[in-house]
Amino acid sequence: MALNRAIPLRDQVYSLVRKAIVTGKLAPGAPINEIDIATRLGISRTPVREAVKKVSDEGLVEVFAQHGTFVADIRREQVEEAYIIRIALELESIRRAAERITPSHVQDLEDIVNAHETAVKRSRYDEAIARDDDFHRYIAEVNGLHMLWKVVDISKAQMDRCRLLTLPSPGAGQETIAQHRAILEALAQRDQEASMRALKTHLQTSLDNTLAYLDATIGERAS
Repeated sequence: MALNRAIPLRDQVYSLVRKAIVTGKLAPGAPINEIDIATRLGISRTPVREAVKKVSDEGLVEVFAQHGTFVADIRREQVEEAYIIRIALELESIRRAAERITPSHVQDLEDIVNAHETAVKRSRYDEAIARDDDFHRYIAEVNGLHMLWKVVDISKAQMDRCRLLTLPSPGAGQETIAQHRAILEALAQRDQEASMRALKTHLQTSLDNTLAYLDATIGERAS
């Protein structure tokens, strides 16, 4: 892959490694070879080391002295903690958005939901997840809260790893879209309480589905 020299190399390598882990291309336990990554990208090891450190700070990789760096397991407690952070931040985000939203904002959100629905229907799950994120990010941006979404995005690294695993489940994508439409309807009415309830229901459903998947997976491994 050709890198853009106008953008910090560390940030580009970080995005590549993070995406590979989140999408499962690098599975739990897979080694992270900094020298190999640097060689394949045609860059020095320094930006790769910096990128891996950033991914490590998100709990996506673990570094073992004398043994190497490996993709971390998906841990139930980390997923739960990520949702606690996300719910708290996004409830405040949508509370503010309900006061500030305009008809133009509503139309933009409708477009995002429609694009999300198309991606799900066509089983384009990477794209569906991107549109899902666009929906939540846009609500934060209605308030100009760009840093809020950055914090959410970093904290939800572990839950992101589960999304591609649970999204293909029958009805999962359609349920998310229906809940997004409920959130949008409440926002269009500028109803703070209804918007917050709809969002909390949506995120709680996502958490419940994720934990059910993890519990089932852990049970299968134990049996």
